Amino acid sequence: MSENDTKKPTGDAQPPPKGAPTDTPAAKIGPEPSNPPAAAKADNPPAAHSSTTPPKPPAPAGGPPKPPPPKNPGFVTCTIDGHEVVAKPGTNMIEAAKSVGVEIPFYCYHPRLSIAANCRICLIEASNAPKLVPACQTPLAEGQAVKTTTPKVKEQQRAVMEFLLLNHPVDCSICDQAGECKLQDYYMKYDYRPSRLEGGKALKHKRKVLGPNVVLDQERCIICTRCVRFMNEIPKEPQLGVFGRGSHERIDVFPGNELNSNYSLNTVDVCPVGALLSRDFRFRARAWFLSATPSVCTGCSRGCNIYADWMSQDTYRFRPRENEQINKSWMCDQGRLSYKNLNLNRVLSASVGRRATQAANAARPEITRAEAVKAAAQALQPLAGSAQLAVLASPVASNEDLLAGLSFAKGTLGIKEVYVGGRAPGAADHFLMTADKNPNRKGLEFIAKGLGLTLKSFEELAPALHSGKVKALYAIGTEVPGDAEAFAQAVAKAEVFVAQAANESPVTAQATVLLPAAAHIEDEGSFVQFEGVIQRFRKAYPAKGDAVPHWRWVSEISKALGGAAWNSAREVFRELASQVVELSTFNWEQSSPPDREKPGINPLPTGADGRPPGYREFGTPRVRGI
Repeated sequence: MSENDTKKPTGDAQPPPKGAPTDTPAAKIGPEPSNPPAAAKADNPPAAHSSTTPPKPPAPAGGPPKPPPPKNPGFVTCTIDGHEVVAKPGTNMIEAAKSVGVEIPFYCYHPRLSIAANCRICLIEASNAPKLVPACQTPLAEGQAVKTTTPKVKEQQRAVMEFLLLNHPVDCSICDQAGECKLQDYYMKYDYRPSRLEGGKALKHKRKVLGPNVVLDQERCIICTRCVRFMNEIPKEPQLGVFGRGSHERIDVFPGNELNSNYSLNTVDVCPVGALLSRDFRFRARAWFLSATPSVCTGCSRGCNIYADWMSQDTYRFRPRENEQINKSWMCDQGRLSYKNLNLNRVLSASVGRRATQAANAARPEITRAEAVKAAAQALQPLAGSAQLAVLASPVASNEDLLAGLSFAKGTLGIKEVYVGGRAPGAADHFLMTADKNPNRKGLEFIAKGLGLTLKSFEELAPALHSGKVKALYAIGTEVPGDAEAFAQAVAKAEVFVAQAANESPVTAQATVLLPAAAHIEDEGSFVQFEGVIQRFRKAYPAKGDAVPHWRWVSEISKALGGAAWNSAREVFRELASQVVELSTFNWEQSSPPDREKPGINPLPTGADGRPPGYREFGTPRVRGI
């Protein structure tokens, strides 16, 4: 038998010879390693007469290990300077550090604006990054260790401060931002070294008027771009841009345009240095001389939350106060400038007799508060319960003023209908400002409904005065929605006009008894904004002159006529709000904004540590006679 005959295949499967291709079905049973070496194929042929599938080899132990499960499912847990932080996914390091009392400095970051990460002072060390990372732009990671006080981080902060101050003018002694400037505060904390610049500094436009309300000092600007991002993203009115390159880079308006937005003064708020300044507030007061009181803007029915910055018995400016539900961190320019009504043309003393009947240069005879109450009571008493007596209520007055005034009108004067005064409607915009310029119209409607009084439009009052149907008028606030001169001529025909007013006007000139009323900033109380949200405000300083709140005049006149009397706005609300369904569940005391907010609660960037400027005085202010 030949050798070839012995190697012929039989009925049973025979192993292939060495080097033969293994493409038979028997050779394909089971997985093969990818690209096996040729020598391994030759030296290890498949076993003969294999009728079962060989077991699968174990999977190779390659690839990264699975990450451990999160310590707090649904949240990110990490450490910042040794403090454990549990935060929502996506939280950046600056906000997370605040929650454990760690301060990471920043200039360009703002919690309500997009992230630019261009100032670089917030660079910190993270355990999962080989280089320093910007804390404003970097979200937290599970198990991450963040360090903000290492020598490497401190040197980076010092270097950034030196770079920002390289061409910055030394204007601190005349800069309006002094006391609220992050450059000042961070220099003392992170740099505090003399400049190494040799030669002159880069010079730019020193007083660039951007628009009717804002002026720019381009030399002080650190190009944080907060103002540009604000105009683009919040009011969506892109009126600012960054122009130039290198040391010549500057913020400016587009050619042929101006910064005329109704929200332009918010750029002054977000500016961390003294580059953008309010033309109204410029050179008027130092921040450290001002005290701040939480209040509510009365410019329209939005009811933006504000800080009223004041000194002595004058208000110097309004700034927005954070309220996520109402105005977030912003307010319109029209509302900001409405503070001037608190200082100008105030009624400061009680008087009797119409001014129009006095000689041209003769002063209206002034009387004491007790005499004024007696004169008002004697004028109103004969007409109590008569259809010839009417009441005019202003939606500029607070809930406490209206609760006391309308309760007195119904219970003591026998009034069933109330005419609605207030400011005339104006323009509205696409963001915050509403057309109704009265802060408490909703409150007036709630209170009148609760007391069972009918509200009548102001347009019906003048014809009633001209026809003699109304011969006596009692006004809680003298703001009128129409022509003040025309209404003054109508009310001149009334025999009795008892007016409680905060500001002088042609209408107050016709009052037979004029009672000086305090502004809302001079008392505490509440407003109901147009969406029905009730908001409390605090008293900033004592009322000017002999002025007292509306509810106080009402209380004293009511007492003189044998009616109810109250001793505080709190007492008025506590006793009378139960009659008004919408006000009955409002917790007057617990809803009061805190008088001194802790550092970090107020996110506005006007103070380096988050505090609003001012807060230098406690309790009743020291009146300096300014």
